[in-house]
Amino acid sequence: MFNQVWLSQLKKHRAIAVIRAPKMVLGEQMALAVASGGMRLIEITWNGDRAPELISQLRAELPDCLIGTGTLFNVQQLQDAIACGAQFLFSPHTDPAMIQAAVAKNIPIIPGALTPTEIITAWHYGASCVKVFPVQSLGGTNYIKSLQAPLGHIPLIPTGGVTLKNAKDFLQVGAVAVGLSGELFPPESVLQENWTSITQQAKTLIRRLQ
Repeated sequence: MFNQVWLSQLKKHRAIAVIRAPKMVLGEQMALAVASGGMRLIEITWNGDRAPELISQLRAELPDCLIGTGTLFNVQQLQDAIACGAQFLFSPHTDPAMIQAAVAKNIPIIPGALTPTEIITAWHYGASCVKVFPVQSLGGTNYIKSLQAPLGHIPLIPTGGVTLKNAKDFLQVGAVAVGLSGELFPPESVLQENWTSITQQAKTLIRRLQ
């Protein structure tokens, strides 16, 4: 059941904001900025500053958003992420033990994979969706399109090369949603704490995906 709810949220919102914050206070502002722009799926990377604390705080501050985490490397990190309130879990790789641990807790788990074998393996072990990463290295939208005939039953979320300009293209060739990081959070905007600019980036993305 939890997978159906997760998939319905993905199909509704179509984009995940990926926040890798050097300081927790910046991570909070980055999340608030994209939420103000209308984004509802926010991933806080586990290797950012004070990620558990930030996830817990954002759960309280942004009740209309789903706050998840990513860059999880092992079962211990995954369990810690669930304990602090993460509502979905991304990893850069496919680890059967991590997938099984998340499934046991009814938390959506989206492992990273690149080749058809890796994607099918992740799905076989119970992944909620599969993160195709880094998608640009294998041809971007053309790669996602080429996977649809044999693997169209597996919901794919490309990351690593998704931009404001090509995000809709990924959806049109079959991706269930996309993940964006640097495109939503240009380093100079974060450095200057130009949150209005980041909110505008989020609004632009949402408009283009409609």
